[in-house]
Amino acid sequence: MSVDASHTGSRRLLARLRDVMAGGGSAHDKLEQVVTLIAAGLDAQVCSIYVMRAGEVLELFATEGLLRDAVHVTRLRVGEGLVGTIAAHARPLALSDARNHPSFAFRPETGEEIYRSFLGVPILRGGRVMGVLAVQNTGQRAYVDVEIETLETVAMVLAELVAGGELISREETRQIDGIGILPLRLDGLKLAAGIGIGQAVLHRPRIQIERLVSDDPDRELSRLRRAVDEMHGALDNMVESTEGEHRDILETYRMIAEDAGWLSRIEEAVATGLTAEAAVQKVQSDLRARMNQISEPYLRERVHDLDDLANRLQQYLTGGVRATAEMDHDHEFVVIARSMGPAELMDYDRNRMRGLVLEEGSPTAHVTILAKACGVPVIGRARDALDRIETGDPLIVDGDHGQVFVRPSEDVLTAFREAAEARRQHQVQLAALRDLPAVTRNGTRITLSMNAGLLADMSHFRDIGADGIGLYRTEVPFMARPSLPGVDDQANLYGRVLDLANGKPVAFRTLDIGGDKLLPFWDAGDEENPAMGWRAVRMSLDRPALLRQQVRALIRAAAARELRLMFPMVSEVAELDALRRLLDMELERAARLDWPRPDPLRVGVMLEVPALLFQLDDLLPRIDFLSVGSNDLIQFLYAADRGNARLAERYDVLSSAGLRFLRDLARRCDAAGVPVSVCGEMAARPVDAIALVGLGFRHLSVAPSAVAQIKETIRSMRLEQVSPFLDNLVAGTSSSLRNQIKAFAVDHDIAI
Repeated sequence: MSVDASHTGSRRLLARLRDVMAGGGSAHDKLEQVVTLIAAGLDAQVCSIYVMRAGEVLELFATEGLLRDAVHVTRLRVGEGLVGTIAAHARPLALSDARNHPSFAFRPETGEEIYRSFLGVPILRGGRVMGVLAVQNTGQRAYVDVEIETLETVAMVLAELVAGGELISREETRQIDGIGILPLRLDGLKLAAGIGIGQAVLHRPRIQIERLVSDDPDRELSRLRRAVDEMHGALDNMVESTEGEHRDILETYRMIAEDAGWLSRIEEAVATGLTAEAAVQKVQSDLRARMNQISEPYLRERVHDLDDLANRLQQYLTGGVRATAEMDHDHEFVVIARSMGPAELMDYDRNRMRGLVLEEGSPTAHVTILAKACGVPVIGRARDALDRIETGDPLIVDGDHGQVFVRPSEDVLTAFREAAEARRQHQVQLAALRDLPAVTRNGTRITLSMNAGLLADMSHFRDIGADGIGLYRTEVPFMARPSLPGVDDQANLYGRVLDLANGKPVAFRTLDIGGDKLLPFWDAGDEENPAMGWRAVRMSLDRPALLRQQVRALIRAAAARELRLMFPMVSEVAELDALRRLLDMELERAARLDWPRPDPLRVGVMLEVPALLFQLDDLLPRIDFLSVGSNDLIQFLYAADRGNARLAERYDVLSSAGLRFLRDLARRCDAAGVPVSVCGEMAARPVDAIALVGLGFRHLSVAPSAVAQIKETIRSMRLEQVSPFLDNLVAGTSSSLRNQIKAFAVDHDIAI
């Protein structure tokens, strides 16, 4: 069967399905008609519809071909049987001999033992599995892609019927706590610090699609392309009218909007007989279900940008008003959402927004980065927030502790208002330190730099008062793009970073990809232990062209300016030698092309692998600086996965062993005349910073938001008091010295 013929058959089936949906009768009656219609349309002996009920149980709601007594009797848990397997993975399953599949589960009440072949697809809505649609045949039938696609399209139409509330009450799977008037506390993940108080605004941008099936695919395709052009034009205007820290994020968002693969899949869905609006919804729902199966957090977060784009595209198709446009209120508010794209956040009045609560979300999401830049506290992973919070509920967002207080009592509100005011006053005090150096009270100068990874970070640079960029994560722009950026694009980016640094030093870390940082256009394969696998310079040395292109771009960007190159995850001196040879090749190439040489050129490495400590005598003469990546270093030092919640509080970097390791490192670097810095999360915590400075570290690099706080801590220290105290403290065997250091800081008026 040709593609055109198959699309014609699919459109014919959808047209008949549309007539059933538009006709009279109950939702149960319509399901009975639908299974008969699908069985005939796909030449199947059986068609069955399973609907998801509370407790993740799939119940047979309608069938053509199986025994009728099984309806509302046969139930399968998610993951049980073929139907449960489809629901668990949200992916189609086509089998010519279903009984030999390891997940096959026989239900005698259905009478399905005579059927061999099986095809099932998930019924998806918004990426959530609402049920399963399946067909069966007695013979060994190899279902083809066209049949799978047709059944997926039908399932998309069925999703609206299942979600309508007549088959299963919407309250069945809804959380019962928090619905009444009692106060409620939700716990979540700290994404952006701060305290916000305001009324709840529920962000529900989903558009109700009235017409799912089309009689004229060509007309729908024209509507789609026109809406895409309008959306792209509006995004262009949004980017061009945005300045400062927000522009870079929106430019990345615009690139995602122009992804040809996403748009072509929508066009293919239109060709099957769906309206343009329904095609957008089908593709996005399928994409969300796929991405939910991926463990890599950065890639999963990109689906939120596509959710936003899908909603925007449907707005242009329907001429609807954006959900956020109704925010004409004059009160302060907190936005509650499942997820958001960065442009959606920009639709809200940032002068009145006091917080953002997400059911999903992560620190790497564009919306998190943007909200943080706007000074809005953010909490992620607040489970079922949309079900448990009502519009207009008074809320407190405690971004410092990852908590949301719903309908708080007056005394709780008063306490948080006082805390918010104290925080505001402290921020004013910290702002006054911007132009002051990080100098201890006894006159020791500490270089305090900031970490960055986006141009949005650089826009803060002049206002923060940092001494430079101690770590620029070059992989972040790579991860935000749908394809590998070329040398020209990289050179332009790095040049802008150096321009914004305005003569202050920038340490560019070469690509640190692999592990939990995968590129969307690069399949590194599965690894049992990716944190210690093929990543960073290991990948660069195996794929030298990638590193050489990046180094070439950095040399071009620096021109005659200073260039600091930092190689991550170096495990042995031989690796550094190999990396230097690649660098020398690019310097020779630049000389042949008469490019100006970076002046000066400084080369350093990150110490993350403990084995490097035992090679310092050979390493230090080869480098200009050393930077401690405390996150990975402590993970490897204690053989403790920092992403494992059970181990998160088990090992403290401020232990006797950990601090002795760092003290010895600082002393050996000082003796060799090689500057050593700490650029991991450790340096951004006041108590940890006290320990680092007291042990001999004179260079720290922290997140932009931590610069002022750490500067305040440094300026309140007296090293003649701190250093002897720490020398005595690390001589023991304590698993954590945190409380002792904190108590010392309080006793000696050190700001923490």
